[in-house]
Amino acid sequence: MSELPKRLWTKNFILLIAANFAVYVSFYMLIPSLPVYIKEITGEDALTGLAMGVFLLSAVLFRPFAGRLIDTGKRKSVFLSGSAIFLCSNLAFNLAPTLLVLLPARFVQGLGWAYCNTAAGTLASDIIPKPRLAEGMGYYGLSLSVAMALGPALALFLMQRYSFQFMFYVCSGFVLLSFLFALLINNRNENQVAKAPAALKTLLEKRALPPSLMMFFVAFSYAAIISFLALYGQLRQVNDIGLFFIVYAISIAVSRPILGRLADRHGYGIVIIPGLILCNLTLVIIFLAHTLPVFILAGVVYGVGFGAVQPTTQALSVSYVPPERRGAATATYFLFLDLGLGLGSVLWGFVAQYLGYELMYLTVIIPSTLALVVYLLFARQAKSQQSLKPTMNFPASK
Repeated sequence: MSELPKRLWTKNFILLIAANFAVYVSFYMLIPSLPVYIKEITGEDALTGLAMGVFLLSAVLFRPFAGRLIDTGKRKSVFLSGSAIFLCSNLAFNLAPTLLVLLPARFVQGLGWAYCNTAAGTLASDIIPKPRLAEGMGYYGLSLSVAMALGPALALFLMQRYSFQFMFYVCSGFVLLSFLFALLINNRNENQVAKAPAALKTLLEKRALPPSLMMFFVAFSYAAIISFLALYGQLRQVNDIGLFFIVYAISIAVSRPILGRLADRHGYGIVIIPGLILCNLTLVIIFLAHTLPVFILAGVVYGVGFGAVQPTTQALSVSYVPPERRGAATATYFLFLDLGLGLGSVLWGFVAQYLGYELMYLTVIIPSTLALVVYLLFARQAKSQQSLKPTMNFPASK
């Protein structure tokens, strides 16, 4: 088999991975710490979910507009602007210990996240050689996986050992590092792509809808794991359930580059279909789990499954769109991902309340299975129309 063309590990790619890692560390530091901070300053458990709710609302609202701006060619500029907004919002958390400061700052932070996160994904699709897009997205996604394991642990350590204020400053320091890494990126496509018409309908990219819809269902299922697995572990009387997430992150880190290269060589279906099956298998294992080793096994299986699906669907969302629409395609993808996480976090809470956590995790198989149905339907449609439309965005194979 011939070697894949073009060099992947360029200076720009390494800098982008470093920038994405740093901003994601900050992002994941805030997820467990802000609910605790809100509980401390208000004394109300019912208000602890507001920080994530306000953040996701803002991110969903502004992602389409971020994509539209990115498609004017200003990929790097949008990333820098978004990370600067994210940084200022972090610093604002220390202004006053009140919700009147925190929630508006968190809303503005969602805007900054929408812009820098969407721009980073678009930059990745510019920098990675197209024949190695799935492999490159796998390596790029490692920055997210490592940050997901490091961020929460670092935040909890700093909160317990020092203070919330010090933790927020460290969190801001990571965003500043991200900004500095991004400054050094030399994106040749900056300001050189054709400008798409500034119509409302161009805010989203319809050719990215199939993989985005898949990711919506996968994220909808993922929300049940990240939001309620700790409580489920308590119900099962399993200590150290956090090991699930550490093993999960390691499993992703090991499998993603291999699976991405496999997808580039043999087609997306050979990775996506087994990945979705493994995601479903994970939910069955969690349903049956009563001991820590079984939960760790679930973490390994889910890491491989999610590690196969997420970067491959992200690569697929931009593979068959022109350069001037990559921003809109990336925004469409992350918009559906955000919606899946946000709606799933709310809905599964109600399902757990009425059915219990055991049956909830069996119910979670439904949206995960729907993701597989979406892939099979659109892959078949793309294959049947490939001779008529060579640029169909959802090929069954390469």
